[in-house]
Amino acid sequence: MTFSRFIGRTLLYLAVAVVVMVSVFPFYYAIVTSFATGTALFRPEYWPQVFSWRNYQQVLTEGSFPQNLLNSIIVATSVVLLALLMAVTASYALSRVRFRGRTLLLLTILSVSMFPQVAVLAGLFEVIRFFNLYNTLWSLIFSYTIFTLPFTVWVLTTFMRDLPIEIEEAAIVDGANPWTIITKVFMPLMWPALVTTGLLAFIAAWNEFLFALTFTSSNATRTVTVAIALLSGATPYEVPWGQIMAASVIVTVPLVVLVLIFQRKIISGLTAGGVKG
Repeated sequence: MTFSRFIGRTLLYLAVAVVVMVSVFPFYYAIVTSFATGTALFRPEYWPQVFSWRNYQQVLTEGSFPQNLLNSIIVATSVVLLALLMAVTASYALSRVRFRGRTLLLLTILSVSMFPQVAVLAGLFEVIRFFNLYNTLWSLIFSYTIFTLPFTVWVLTTFMRDLPIEIEEAAIVDGANPWTIITKVFMPLMWPALVTTGLLAFIAAWNEFLFALTFTSSNATRTVTVAIALLSGATPYEVPWGQIMAASVIVTVPLVVLVLIFQRKIISGLTAGGVKG
């Protein structure tokens, strides 16, 4: 190995180490703080002297955080199921059915995802009030699906467009209808793309804050992001920082676990849609 190549690889490893440290350290510090109580919360310790589960016990037993956590699970799961169901059928039409304006329609669908949430907040709020969905979980499911669907349709359309047309033709010869082709032929081949888009949709719905804050007004319907934001005290010293950090860790851990479980599917789904498309 030449000296210049050694220097280049060393700098690369150092850059990767810095990126990993910057990315992981906030979560690590949140974990450390979540085990601290009393005055230890205000001392910069990178390794706690005493581990206390008090913050976790208070978060899970006091207040409405367990209900908020259940609300987030229901909303995020419902958004993923609805988005994937509609995206799979829409991607089949956009990738396999020839009709006038198909490209324009696909670009229009993608452009919807470019609008910032604040720009459509007032109009979407009026729509939710018109359908009497305010302060219900359906308001969040409805609004999240609107912003999740364009990206999901675009990725699945790109992926489905690259599947061999001979597979579809063989299924048609065997007498399969479009629904059978989608569910029995295409979906088993699209698992990497389905896992990727589904997980990204789940993360987006799980972490969303603006719509959850605007369209809900009671603890019974709030999600975890709003519940954590509303944990406060009269003064900075009375803010339950330990409980906030414990709640943040509880909310973050499921996402980390899901990414670690499906990391191979995510990589293959992203590379397939990016390279072939």
